Parts: sequence; structure tokens; C-alpha cells
Amino acid sequence: MSLQLHHITRPSSLKENAPLLILCHGYGSDENDLFSFAQELPEELFIISVRAPYPMQPYGNAWYAINFDANQNKWNDVEQALESRDKIASFIDEACEEYPVNKDNVTLLGFSQGTILSYAVALTYPEKVKNIIALSGYISEDMLADNLKDKDYSHLDFYCSHGSSDQVIPADWARKAPKFLDELKIKNTYSEFPVGHGVAPQNFYGLKQWLETRI
Repeated sequence: MSLQLHHITRPSSLKENAPLLILCHGYGSDENDLFSFAQELPEELFIISVRAPYPMQPYGNAWYAINFDANQNKWNDVEQALESRDKIASFIDEACEEYPVNKDNVTLLGFSQGTILSYAVALTYPEKVKNIIALSGYISEDMLADNLKDKDYSHLDFYCSHGSSDQVIPADWARKAPKFLDELKIKNTYSEFPVGHGVAPQNFYGLKQWLETRI
């Protein structure tokens, strides 16, 4: 069976029913970027790092285009974002069929644009995921379904973090996530670190500890 999104895997130490972790990289990167995390994470995790569907020039990939106008205002291609959201949701189903993993124990880990999509997948298709690690991103409400209040989010848990001096995605955008999640009664934790658009070592240590207690 050929899965929709190009990806690389690190098998689990478990032969079946392994907790699944799916990594979604940021704008202009590829599946190798976050895969460097894999060797530091618990060996019982089955880890899949996926490549975003839109190739960029001269290299890298995007989950959706970011366009600039003459005044350097930027806006997202929401149509592409919604397609990518649905592709990740389908990919979760495909991966659970293809690999010896537990479909009730799926974690999404995103960075930047990958985080924006991870929020969108979890809030639109909550039945497909359990934990979300949202690094250096924010909730983009135009990528969510309309009927959020009708969905069951009781099992979801979010680890959100951001660099306080991030110049790519302002920390103010990320700080809105806890209130948004609280209003939907979704478990969440939010941390900031004194870095720019990246993952500080203490941030990685924090997310690893958080994940270890939830798989």
C-alpha cells in the first residue's frame, strides 16, 4: 500500500500496538529535519516523519504557500492548508493500517507551519489523535471546522511552547492558544523559552518528559 505522504520511519521496540508519533516539519524544510529528535525519544514509540506535499524552489517543502503582497504583507493559502490538514488526517488512518501501532495512542508533533497544521488536524479530527506537541506555532482559526463546540475533545492533551523572542511567528500569537483550548475544555500546558524560532534544549527536555508520562 502506498501512503499519501512521503515519510521516513523509526520502528518501535514493541512488535505490536506501539504508540505512534508523527512529526510535521516547518515551512521550507523536509522530513529529515525533526527526525533528528527520534534517537532521543522513548524507544517504544513508532516514529514517522512526514514530508509536506508542496515542493519549494530551490529546495524544501511547504504544507501551504505563504504569499507576500507589494507591501510585504503576508497571507496563507488557506485552501492548500485545508488540503494538507485532510491529507495528514488520512495519513494517520493509513499509517495505523500499515504499521504495528495503536490507533488510540497517536501523538502529533509539529514545528512552526507543522504545528499550525497539527492544531488544525486535532481540532477538526479529534478522534484520530491523543496528544499534540505544538512547537513555535499558533492556532489558525480559518483552518478549523465550524462546529468545534460539537466535538468530543475530552481525551486530547496539548504541550505548547514558543520562543519569547521569535521573529518569524510572534509569541503573542502563540499565547492565545491556552485560552482557546481552555474554552473547549481541552487539557493543555504552555511554556516559553528565551530563544527565537527554534527549539531550545530545555524545551526539548520538557516535551520529552511530558510525552514520556503520556505514552
